[in-house]
Amino acid sequence: MDFLIDKVSLNGFSMEYLKFGNGRKNLVILPGLSVQSVLLYSSSVVKQYERFTKDFTVYLFDRRMNLPQEYSVSDMADDTAQAVKYLGLKNIYLFGASQGGMIAMDIAIKNVGLVEKLVLASTAMHMDEKSVSIVDDWIKLAENHDKENLFLSFGERIYPEKLFGRFKDVFRDMSEKITDTDLKRFVIMANGGRDFNVLDRAYKIKCPVMVISDSDDKIFGIEPVSEMEERFKLNEGFEMKRYSGFGHAVYDTSPDFKEKMYDFLKK
Repeated sequence: MDFLIDKVSLNGFSMEYLKFGNGRKNLVILPGLSVQSVLLYSSSVVKQYERFTKDFTVYLFDRRMNLPQEYSVSDMADDTAQAVKYLGLKNIYLFGASQGGMIAMDIAIKNVGLVEKLVLASTAMHMDEKSVSIVDDWIKLAENHDKENLFLSFGERIYPEKLFGRFKDVFRDMSEKITDTDLKRFVIMANGGRDFNVLDRAYKIKCPVMVISDSDDKIFGIEPVSEMEERFKLNEGFEMKRYSGFGHAVYDTSPDFKEKMYDFLKK
């Protein structure tokens, strides 16, 4: 399937995005924290979301290019919302995974009416002591230019044990391609999520919300899921999908995640 990688430039920053599909509705995907840009794997993304392309035109936004030294999740949300509006997208269907879910919540809170439906996977309304500790370990590895152990720690935390064990050598090989620029960007983005907290503002999200989690999430655990359920339970059309055994990356590892997401968006 054909796809386009393009760039939005406005207000002193530029942001790349992936576009594919030809549906009447607009699905915006916000990926989680990563050492390399997800856009490097655009063909794989397009294949994963092929079932959406008849009903949706799909946009996946990267973080802005040339990151400032300090770049909070709130800043990421503001920049992404500007890019979305610049492209003329309205009534968007918004999906955010992990840090992307944090950005998605902030966008929905601060841009009333922009988001038609919201899907959140493996994310939280705030960073707790456990998740901050994990991110701090990653930051330290990146600052020490320990690329191999950064990738191994990343993979071990995100994927189920058996899957990680099977692809451990792949993670090692991938780490060899990481540049100093990649590491610098990663540290800035990772630091940007440490103080994230929308617990006292989440009530402003009025659109239907679907929350997807896995009991084996090694980054956030299960407590954030209860917090989101408590705050979204009064939202019309709220849905909760719980998995077990697929890890933090349940949005990639579960065989039926895309189907459940598609059904929710189509209702």
